[in-house]
Amino acid sequence: MKLTKWKATAAKVALSTLLTISLIPLAEAKGRADYSEVEVANGSSVSGFVTFEGDLPADAVENITITKNNDVCGDGDREVIWVDVLDGALRGAFVFIEKIEEGKAWAQPEFGEYLVNQEKCRFAPWAQVVRPGPIIIRNSDEGVLHNINARELIGVEKGRTVKKTLFNFGQPDPGDISDKIQPRRSSYIAINCEAHNFMFGFMMAPTHPYAVVVGDDGSFAIDNIPAGDYTLIAWHPRYGLKEVEFSVADGAAAEANFSFSDADAQ
Repeated sequence: MKLTKWKATAAKVALSTLLTISLIPLAEAKGRADYSEVEVANGSSVSGFVTFEGDLPADAVENITITKNNDVCGDGDREVIWVDVLDGALRGAFVFIEKIEEGKAWAQPEFGEYLVNQEKCRFAPWAQVVRPGPIIIRNSDEGVLHNINARELIGVEKGRTVKKTLFNFGQPDPGDISDKIQPRRSSYIAINCEAHNFMFGFMMAPTHPYAVVVGDDGSFAIDNIPAGDYTLIAWHPRYGLKEVEFSVADGAAAEANFSFSDADAQ
């Protein structure tokens, strides 16, 4: 992926739908609220972009030498992109609505089940939203031992993260293992392979389905939202959280944009 240095001012949010933008750290949520699936008639939507402003940090890309399983993992260095920016779009970020208590039903996962695939010594996908509960961990690499470690990131809101292990197990043979993603205090999750120091990824496991990973162009869209007042949050694993307040009437469409820079690094 080509990284591009880019300077610009984030697009203004639509005045008719947005109230304020807060760039201060968010208060840490206490526990995880229940969520009820209900029929949403004449639902609303919010969409926009997540962008990066200013120069990329020197360590935006880390090159880690591949020292084992070269026949599958490759030779030389693995390029790990921690800050993935292309034409101003900040990729690998998540956008979600905070503390929504009822709304649309969860959609079925793309492949019928939530899945983390370890293939050619990479996690696929790098970033995804999953429903708390069962998940399949797949080893697609013949003759390669993988050891996945999934950790709940507690304290992201305060910028002082504590990592709590959700599961950690070795997978020496190709095939699937079923486990659960069941965080108790936080929706933010990091994954890595204990056997390969260049394998990383991130997940969100919110209590509700109003969460997405931004597209390759930094865009996002969340639909079928009940009318009301909400807080929209963008999370990037390096740069933390930013929030926007927005209101929508029945069938209305709101716009929101987020801009990060290296000054936001936690």
